[in-house]
Amino acid sequence: MDNLTHSLVGALLGQAGLKTKTGLAMPALIIGANLPDVDAACFFWLEGAEHLGFRRGITHGPPALVLLPLILAGLLWGFDRWQASRGKRPEGRLPVSFKWLFLLSFIACLTHPALDWLNVYGIRLLEPFSSQWFYGDTLFIIDVWLWAIMGVGLWLSLRREKRGGEWMKPARWAGAVSLAYIGLNGVISTSAAQNVESEMLGLGLEPETVIASPLPVVFWERELLVGEKGYWGQFDGEADTHTGVGISDLADQFCDLDRALDGASVTRELDAFLFWSRAPFAERAEDGSVLLRDARFYDPLARDRFTVALPDVECEELPAK
Repeated sequence: MDNLTHSLVGALLGQAGLKTKTGLAMPALIIGANLPDVDAACFFWLEGAEHLGFRRGITHGPPALVLLPLILAGLLWGFDRWQASRGKRPEGRLPVSFKWLFLLSFIACLTHPALDWLNVYGIRLLEPFSSQWFYGDTLFIIDVWLWAIMGVGLWLSLRREKRGGEWMKPARWAGAVSLAYIGLNGVISTSAAQNVESEMLGLGLEPETVIASPLPVVFWERELLVGEKGYWGQFDGEADTHTGVGISDLADQFCDLDRALDGASVTRELDAFLFWSRAPFAERAEDGSVLLRDARFYDPLARDRFTVALPDVECEELPAK
């Protein structure tokens, strides 16, 4: 998920009552909720699509979720001591407990992979013990409704706190409503994918993969992706034995994926793409070469970021389905 969502989760945890446990609790919760995204620094040394095989891996796995909170707690504890030694420690700050700083940072860090798992991009939850990707297919990576729920709850909580009222309840209610909203979206995605599979099976067709991809803003709708043997399309909801159960092509022209990969030179960028890709297909470029894309992110605004060009490979027609 985006970092605003992660930050709102950390802030809500604090306003729900956790910030009373120790001084600097809010920084621990908000920074901790974003901390696994330190892997974004890979853009400084990785080129092209190489970042796809690195992101949401080692910094999102079990060892990092213990080590990162430990480092954050140490830095915050040291910062408090440094301020105290210079006589600049705020008088209203609660006593700082290293134990609580670590626990709060740890809790916040755990929320990060939990949220990242909810979209179609994927996350390697068990890295470095396993490089398996996990997908929740529940929320779009930026969910404005989740922003609204958590943002209003946070605003009400802070407002009540400032006025001396009961400030924890709004944050707790916002958290509960957010969980219910996520659960609802999970049901929508699961039902949509199952309906497509049932309709296709009824026609004697068995798709290799069906992905119910959440859409921005219209959370109740799904982009239904159906894939088989390097061919990917969008299910339009009307089954038809002559058109492949109502599937509209994503690519202007598909190429044979297996042959394209057989003829491609092995590069770090290609390896990273194939390691990350869940819905790969090959498309003909304007010059007749091959472009590797992923059906989940087949969008004019995102193509370059999620595309690998194979300029030395000639596009060969995809075999008939």
